[in-house]
Parts: sequence; structure tokens; C-alpha cells
Amino acid sequence: MLPETDTLLAPPSLNQPIAFERIPTQIFADSNDASAAVAREIANIIRQRQLQGKPAVLGLATGSSPKKVYAELIRIHRDERLSFYNVISFNLDEYYPMQPDALQSYVRFMKEQLFDHVDIPVANYFIPNGTLSPEKVTEFCHEYDRHIDDLGGLDFQILGIGRNGHIGFNEPGSHVSSKTRLMTLDLTTRIDAALDFGGLSNEPKKAITMGVGQIMRAKRVVLLAWGEHKARIIRQAIEGTVSAETPASYLQGHPNVQFILDESAASELTRRKMPWLVEEVTWDKKMIRKAVTHLALTLEKPVLKLTNRDYNDNGLSDLLAQVGQAYELNIEVFNQIQHTITGWPGGKPNADDTNRPERATPARKRCLIFSPHPDDDIISMGGTFQRLVDQGHEVHVAYQTSGNIAVADDEALRLIDFVVDYNRKFGIESAETDRIFRDAAAFLKSKKDSERDTTDVRYVKGLIRRSEAKATCRFVGVPMEQVHFLDMPFYETGTVQKKPIGEEDVRLVAEIIREVKPHQVYAAGDLADPHGTHKVCLDAIMEAVRQLKSEPFMQDCWMWLYKGAWDEWAIDQIEMAVPMSPDQVMRKRQGIFKHQSQKDGVVYQGTDSREFWQRAEERNRTTAAFYNKLGLAEYEAMEAFVRWHF
Repeated sequence: MLPETDTLLAPPSLNQPIAFERIPTQIFADSNDASAAVAREIANIIRQRQLQGKPAVLGLATGSSPKKVYAELIRIHRDERLSFYNVISFNLDEYYPMQPDALQSYVRFMKEQLFDHVDIPVANYFIPNGTLSPEKVTEFCHEYDRHIDDLGGLDFQILGIGRNGHIGFNEPGSHVSSKTRLMTLDLTTRIDAALDFGGLSNEPKKAITMGVGQIMRAKRVVLLAWGEHKARIIRQAIEGTVSAETPASYLQGHPNVQFILDESAASELTRRKMPWLVEEVTWDKKMIRKAVTHLALTLEKPVLKLTNRDYNDNGLSDLLAQVGQAYELNIEVFNQIQHTITGWPGGKPNADDTNRPERATPARKRCLIFSPHPDDDIISMGGTFQRLVDQGHEVHVAYQTSGNIAVADDEALRLIDFVVDYNRKFGIESAETDRIFRDAAAFLKSKKDSERDTTDVRYVKGLIRRSEAKATCRFVGVPMEQVHFLDMPFYETGTVQKKPIGEEDVRLVAEIIREVKPHQVYAAGDLADPHGTHKVCLDAIMEAVRQLKSEPFMQDCWMWLYKGAWDEWAIDQIEMAVPMSPDQVMRKRQGIFKHQSQKDGVVYQGTDSREFWQRAEERNRTTAAFYNKLGLAEYEAMEAFVRWHF
């Protein structure tokens, strides 16, 4: 029989950065391996309690973070005969008000993601009731806590974390001993969930949440976080001071807690951002550049002005001891950074390319730009896109998804009115077209809040995004026969929650690569996208490339990853920086403006209320400013890329 303290996830080893990390933390290469490990620990607890003749009392969470854990538990139930007959579960929270069959209901989420696929008795799972009348909520919350306490508390609590540090819906300001209660949602939380509800105005302003006090009494707590958009709050929770403004930081006081992160979510931790402060590092070129650029930006000094004392006073004496004096080190790093800058992203013909990021040959390259949504190409790499076309390369664009859920209902109605009036004016008859637009209009005019769009409506909204993408390509100068719409099926659910990537998604990507036979592939590496579409699209590209990499044409193919829509590459990671003049910045803005449905009344803005052209320009100017601060030439803006060596 397993001892009661047994956990599958390893505790932190002695060489972990204890001085910085105040919570035991384990970092996995990706969320798949991490989720499998967490699921295995939960399965062990369930089996252990079965051997003891006791119930396994689990605290469960919703959202994207635990979905792969639940999928793995279903697999263990199916393949390894793990029974859930003794599991009693309590969910963290539920929106209020909320009907249990609504698309956004956590009752529906849990049934679809776990309960309907295992043998847990219906009477054994409990989720806050979003249908209660206001006068009954307080008593319900008291009973919820009392029920958990009567069972001896939670054996295991799984958590996610909001970008404002909330756990459950315990928003900033929550007390460490708070109980289950009705909570007013923080604006950041509501903005993050706005797309799920078709806009902020449709989203509930309150939720019933288990309190921090109940979470802190759980025997074991595991918090999951995936992706770059969680990195800053993760560092604050793990390395910062305990504060009600970051409720997750309360977990620093829990006796048996562990944070489980993927590499992206861990990227802001000291052991990843400044590893030389916590452990011995191998001073290769990449690590040297990381350390020197960080030092220069921290001290606000150009690289060539750094001194031996600067290095010694900031934890880098070991680097000097191994590499030499600051003078030689500064020149080496300065040259590394300078060699990333090029105005010829497709390579400069008839030039020495020894110190250039791209090859000079062939002089005219076939370039394939993958755009997850119909506007990521122009938003994230519009200046480079234009340069490639202007410099004579054969540029293809593959739009991976329709982007239909990002079109507001009134935009769709505007197109429907145009088509119907046009057909009527010129006597154009098409029974199927008439039906599609008529049914779509009827649905939109009677659509209930948060109701899933019909197939016809999604088709109309997809047409809008497709026409805008074509307009951008015409503006840049790409012939229509080099514009490709993949409409990957994983995306077509009509909701923010997408299907897992499938063979058909990968096949579509592989086919376009095989058709174009590119010398360059550009793909979105912007994994800070809060709804995961970029990540799935990149996974499909990488799998397709793995399948194709043995083919002869792939031997001449380089792959460049861009960001820009949500985040930007760190200065030490950039391998190609394409500068833009003020006129080129303005032209990129005009290209973004072709996406009219994404201006002004865009469905989802994220936490940044600015339009996408404003965000892109700010990030491009910031990248150029970093280069200038490091002592390089001053440019108006820059787009940045990292090469993926497959």
C-alpha cells in the first residue's frame, strides 16, 4: 500500500534556486508530459484511498490548464481500469448566474471533459450552483464548505492561475482565510473570458468560488500553468512577497504545494531568466549573449561601455573568469547582435553571407508564410512580408484557420444585407445562397447571449475574414494564386474551445509545404496567444515538417518563427531583425487596416485595449529601441525572428 505522503511528482532537488523560489516548482518540457504526471498522481491517490476503504476527495478546476490532465485520467480509467466509484469531487467555482447547460457553464465543462467518461456516481460530484436566487447563495456557500469539512477536507486540489494571480475566482484583495462566497469578478478576469461569451457585455460579472481558506486546508495542492502569458504572474506568485493582490502567492505558506509549469510559463523565473545567479552554467555563445544583453539593459549602458566592475558587481564574475576581460567580451556580443540585423530577409543576392542571418542563394526564394488567423501575417511580420515581395521572392501565404469567431454579429449582418440586396437588384438567383444568407440572418436576429453560431453564420463570418486577407495580399503584391486558405478543421467548433489537433490538420499543412517546396517557411511562434490557436497551428506545422524533412526539397528549407501579435522575442533570442523606416511602418499599418472587421468593434481585444496595429507598432518600436540601447544603430522599428532548426 502506498504511504499517505506518496506523490508521483518529484520534490525540488537541493540544487533548485531556493533563495528565489518560495514554492516547490517543477518545470516540464511541455504541458503533455506535465499533465500526464499530475494525472498519475491523482490516480495514485484514488487507488490508495480505495485500498484504505476511504473516499478520495478531490478539488477540481476548469479552464484550459487541467484539460489534458482530465484527458489522461479518462485514458487511465479506460486502459488501466481505474475506477472513480470512491471519488467525491468539489469544483472550485461557477459563474453567477449560469444555467448548467450553457456553453460556458462549468457543469457542462466538467461533464464533457471528465464526468461523462468515467464511472464517478452523479451524486458524488459537486459544483457551485449558478441558478440559485440571490437570497439562497450565502447558505449554499456555507453548506459547500461544511460538506468538504465533514469529509475531512480535500485530499488533492488542482488549480490554475489567472493572469492577475487569482486562484479559483479569488480575485486580488481576497483574504487568506476567505470562505466559499459570491465574488465580483475582476476586469482582467472578465476580459480574459470575454471571447467565450461573445463579448464583455454578455459575460456574468460575478461567480461563486471556493475560498482561499478551504484551498489552503487541502492536504495537497498542485497548480498548473502553461504558456508565456502566465510567465509574469507565475514569477510574482513564486518569487514575490505574499500579498492579497496576488492570491496565488498565499500558496507560499502551504506545507504540501507544488507548481507544475511548462517551459513557456517558467520563462520569467530567475533560474530561466538569469540562471547564472542560481547555478553553474555553461558559457556558450547563447548564454553569454543572454547574460551580457541582460546586464546592459539592466544598467542602461551600451554593450561596448560595460566594464569589468559591471560584470563583477552583478553576479557575472564567473563569466569574466572563464572568458576574459570585458573589452573582448563586449566586442564579441556586440558583433553577434549586429549580425542579426538585415534589410534582406530573403538573403542579399551576390553578397558575402558569412555574417548574415539568411543565405544569399538562391537569389529568388520561394517563401511560405503561415498565418494562424487571417491577419497574423500582416500584424506580426507585415514589414518583412512587404520586403520579401518587393525584393522579388515568390511569396505564398497559407491562412491556417477561418478566424470566424472573431467577427462580430453586426459585421456578419452587414455582409448579409449587401449580398441579399445585390442579388435582388440584379436578379441573381441561387437557392442555396439564398438559404444560407436567409438562415444566417434569421439566427443572428434572434440569437441569445452566448449561443453558439450556426454553420451558416460561421460560413458568412469566414467569408468576411477571407476577403480581408485577400485584400491585404493584393495590397502587399501577392498574386491570388499564391494565397491559400487551409481552414484547418480543429478550429471549426464555433467556440473558443477547439478540438485537439488531428491528422487532417497536419495533412493540410504538409500538402501546402509539399506543393510550394519553400526555401523559407515563416510561422507564428507567438505562444502567448491566450486561446491557444497559435500553439495548435505551430504544432501542426512542426509535425508536418517532421514528416517531410527527409524529402530532398526540405534540405534547402529554413524555418523562421515570428511573434508580435501578443508578445515579442527576447532580445537575446533574436536571430534575424528586419528594420523598418517610418514609411514602411505606415505601409504596414495600412495593410492591417484591410482587416476592417478587426477594427473598432473587434470581439476580443485581450487585456490590451488598443487595436492590433497600435500593439504591433509599439512592439516593433520597442525592439528597435532595445537594439539602440545596446549601442546599435537607431531604427524606427524592427520585426524579429528566431530560426527553428528542424
